[in-house]
Amino acid sequence: MTLQRTLGTCYYPEHWPEKIWAEDAARMAVLGLTWVRIGEFAWSRLEPSPGDLQFDWLDRAIDVLHAAGLKVVLGTPTATPPRWMVARHPDMLAVDDQGRPRKFGSRRHYCFSHDGYREEGVRITGLLAERFGRKVDAWQTDNEYGCHDTVYSYSDAAQTAFREWLAQKYQSPDALNRAWGNVFWSMDYDSFDDIDLPNLSVAEPNPSHALDFRRFSSDQVARFNGAQVAAIRAHSDVPISHNYMGRIVEFDHFATGRQMEIATWDSYPLGFLEDRLESSPEHKRRYARQGDPDFQAFHHDLYRAVGQNGRWWVMEQQPGPVNWAPHNPAPLPGMVRFWTWEAFAHGAECIAYFRWRQAPFAQEQYHAGLLRPDNVEAEGFAEAAQVARELQDMPAVEHTQAPVALVFDYASAWGWSVQPQGAGCDYFRLVFEVYRGLRKLGLSVDILPPDAKTLNGYALVLAPGVLTLSDALKAALSETTAQVLLGPHTNAKTPALGIPVPLPPAISGLSAIVARVETLRNDMPIPAENGGSVKLWFEHLETTHDAVEKTEAGAPILVQSANLSYLAGWPDEMLLERVLTRASSAAGLSPEPLPQDIRIRDTGTTRFVFNHGPDAVAYNGQSIPPAGVTWD
Repeated sequence: MTLQRTLGTCYYPEHWPEKIWAEDAARMAVLGLTWVRIGEFAWSRLEPSPGDLQFDWLDRAIDVLHAAGLKVVLGTPTATPPRWMVARHPDMLAVDDQGRPRKFGSRRHYCFSHDGYREEGVRITGLLAERFGRKVDAWQTDNEYGCHDTVYSYSDAAQTAFREWLAQKYQSPDALNRAWGNVFWSMDYDSFDDIDLPNLSVAEPNPSHALDFRRFSSDQVARFNGAQVAAIRAHSDVPISHNYMGRIVEFDHFATGRQMEIATWDSYPLGFLEDRLESSPEHKRRYARQGDPDFQAFHHDLYRAVGQNGRWWVMEQQPGPVNWAPHNPAPLPGMVRFWTWEAFAHGAECIAYFRWRQAPFAQEQYHAGLLRPDNVEAEGFAEAAQVARELQDMPAVEHTQAPVALVFDYASAWGWSVQPQGAGCDYFRLVFEVYRGLRKLGLSVDILPPDAKTLNGYALVLAPGVLTLSDALKAALSETTAQVLLGPHTNAKTPALGIPVPLPPAISGLSAIVARVETLRNDMPIPAENGGSVKLWFEHLETTHDAVEKTEAGAPILVQSANLSYLAGWPDEMLLERVLTRASSAAGLSPEPLPQDIRIRDTGTTRFVFNHGPDAVAYNGQSIPPAGVTWD
């Protein structure tokens, strides 16, 4: 697949005098932008009071942008219901796990389960689609589902909907009692109407109850999104997208992704480094102005899997300091260009910078844009212009399948969160550390959904921590000739989050069972025989296979049978490098330990090399400067 690369920005015409719209649009076009996203927070200007539709200004704004040769993504405004909407539906507000309503005054203050608000969202979306469906060039539903911890709601509406969801799934209270193991602690229910939401219990709630609530909450997001998609498609046939966020795992992005053509995500490397990663102070200090070397790449690869046929964008790219992290330093010079090319190397169609002009009012005053509030070009403007010039000279790059596949499963993230068993035992963290280990060996990675039906073309497949392997994936694993690395904690749970019998991992062709699990304090890792150690999580295996890796005491850490390997512990950096080097070498790949700050991405016949560090790095016969990007 040959990619067409474009640039864009996020613009809020309702924030600025109409007399400057044409000037802004002309500057965007001269800069080399193609796409402009508008409208996703504008409900109070589109409908200032119930039924008072004010669409003319949006019509004029779209006309101005089109007249400058720009394409328009129109966002549905449902992330910011206006104050009159809350007055009309006072019970639409989400409720936190302590029973407190999420009040009006910012954004995302609705409960996905509230039917009245969902209908209002469909109504405004349908009206916009009817008016602009043949006029705009793409759509975005809502904005950043899950941001600000807004997937889980403990409202009356959520409780009613959850009970209905359970009744549909289990059909009878007896069936639910058996599935959840409610004989434990006398938790049996006689009626679905007796079942509360899993919060405010004295001790932890039944894990099956908590997991089903997470499944239900994810389904509510998909239901909400699907209703908007249907309203748009009744009047428009252009692509639809949603802009996801980094490390948001509370709902299944693959489920919403199947409803739309394009997956997009909002990339804020410096903010994410500060508040979404387990890393040392030294790591955060080293990359404070560049962002983590692997976090953005992981999400690029994830959302390429979420988008239909691999279609994905960055809808919001950080262009300077942000306003919301614990600390908000300015990027190193060159990083805006660097982040843009990194996304293109991973297959992005469009990179849109957030935002066009920095706002001098409200919550995001310190969030940089391409322009300052006084219309002077900010630092990111020149770097965006440089990318636009480079795109004119850059030959088309073919996007091809990577040699390594890494399975990512949102349901496993929910299961790990319900039963972490030990502090720090988090599914995203485990998968991300494996991803980072692969990248440090110079390997390009595709991320796959947990129901992947084929693994054709991959040399190495990894599925760490997937709690319940789907039938489709088990069949694909049994058929593949690729090297397969599973564990720790793979296929360790029933769909109801119980322990299966036969004991896990119960993988065909692997004679091993997990007899006991222990989780480890940070100060008590288990040393490995050949260096490195197991941290956080260790499984005591009973196996007939020889151990490829052992603890110093001789307990198996890694066992192998034919092309299938099982890792029985959470490896530290040294042990992980050895395990991944062995697996990728056995797969016929050429793992290459890279310098600390260097990462590469191979696609088609093009190799991109990125220096994420604050200093120049010697690699492959050349000195790559900070924020340096090369390709050949």
